[in-house]
Amino acid sequence: MKYNMDSKTIIIATIGPVSDSKEVITELIKHRMDMARLNFSWGTQDWHKDIIRNIREASKENNLYIPIIQDISGPRVQEAGDHHFGGEINQKIITEKDISDLNFGIEQGVDYIALSFVGTANDVIELKELIAQRGGKQKVISKIERRLAYENLDEIIKESDGIMIARGDLGNEFPIEEIPFIQHHIIHECKKAGKMVIVATQMLLSMIDSVTPTRAEVSDVVYAILDGANGIMLSEESAKGNYPVEAVAMMERIALTAEKHHGVIKID
Repeated sequence: MKYNMDSKTIIIATIGPVSDSKEVITELIKHRMDMARLNFSWGTQDWHKDIIRNIREASKENNLYIPIIQDISGPRVQEAGDHHFGGEINQKIITEKDISDLNFGIEQGVDYIALSFVGTANDVIELKELIAQRGGKQKVISKIERRLAYENLDEIIKESDGIMIARGDLGNEFPIEEIPFIQHHIIHECKKAGKMVIVATQMLLSMIDSVTPTRAEVSDVVYAILDGANGIMLSEESAKGNYPVEAVAMMERIALTAEKHHGVIKID
């Protein structure tokens, strides 16, 4: 099987209630979703099992392979439909829920494990050891969403297979006007180390309710690609928005246009 890619940029879509059916997943694949993310902060393992089956069946029917990212939740506190880091309550980054979900993900053969609220390289090492103990081969994507992680960026990059710049939670730890410069620095350091880097959160947020993005959102995606990001990710847009397929198609259109002006290298 081959990977689904016209643009060099990896298009990642979060699968959720509006996109969990085989029919919608098939459309996402046809419109150039390259990887699928499952957010284990929400839903049951049974629900995720059905989604994984739908992704695998839709991929096979299209003679493609769509890698799956299992995003484990970490010490996350949910309040009124939102969430934030709960480390002040529980300093352990990998929770009992995460271990249960990790067992499930390895059994299901997901391709990547995204580790939430990483603080130091030891968090990454611990997850890699847990995966190895269970006979898994999954690669680890570390999510940079805490000030502590940014302070320990070099050592985290070294131990990780990839990095996700989780701008939503980063915006809770830094002044929002600093986030673009933090993003630029993280991308630069990942490229220097030869590691995959994904930019995430609110990339086309207006497409939750609108069939077209704002000009500012298009510029945001373009400059992430021009800066050297390997992957760009949809969250709410494809998980619970009104236009999940259109959002993926728009990401691909933007990526192809950006790449005409500045090529990027896909790192496996």
